[in-house]
Amino acid sequence: MLTRKQHDLLIFIHNRLEADGISPSFEEMKEALGLKSKSGVHRLINALVERDFIRRLPNRARALEVLRLPEAAAPRRGTPKPTLATDREAAIASAENVVRGSFGKAKAPASAPAAATFLEIPLHGKIAAGTPIEALEGDTLLAVPPALVGAGEHYALEVSGDSMIEAGIFDGDYAIIRKADTALDGDIVVALVDSQEATLKTLRRKDGKVRLEAANPSHKSQVYEPKRVRVQGKLVGLMRRY
Repeated sequence: MLTRKQHDLLIFIHNRLEADGISPSFEEMKEALGLKSKSGVHRLINALVERDFIRRLPNRARALEVLRLPEAAAPRRGTPKPTLATDREAAIASAENVVRGSFGKAKAPASAPAAATFLEIPLHGKIAAGTPIEALEGDTLLAVPPALVGAGEHYALEVSGDSMIEAGIFDGDYAIIRKADTALDGDIVVALVDSQEATLKTLRRKDGKVRLEAANPSHKSQVYEPKRVRVQGKLVGLMRRY
């Protein structure tokens, strides 16, 4: 028998999987159940795993699968329902996955094979969110939910540094990048400086210069002549390991 909170969390996860094929973030689960910390979410999930109601999918961020529902499968009265933030709201309000961008959602049944609910994109090493470092490329692939990518070509970079923390981007996060060579003011971009160093920053243009702005008051913005900076992609999503 499940407790009320365990039941409500199970139904919440199930509804989100049915709605968009992705389990909710721990922050979303905490808010939906009115918990004070994510540790309470961890305890509830562990209890559901032990009772074989859900299972974690290994090596995948935010990957939960509902194995079965209680006999009374319909959500109880007052069960929290999933809420979907806008792309920009998700970047700041939840600071968990979606940062910026406009992309559709790929619906996948909860009973579908796990591999069918994820796409693989190239993981091109680390990128500094502080001091620019040389961009690395490799043959590693990263599995991502389809809802984090839309049309176009994508790749991932592991974030190194803390200069974008006020945009919800933390050291060790995986930045999902859509390849692009142009961007608007205010977009978070991968900028290649002097054809050899890459950095993840907010792009601004002012007084004939290109500014690569940090989202951390302890880091200074970088100012360059336009010819020294080349946009290599725009940030459309973010993945984090718990």
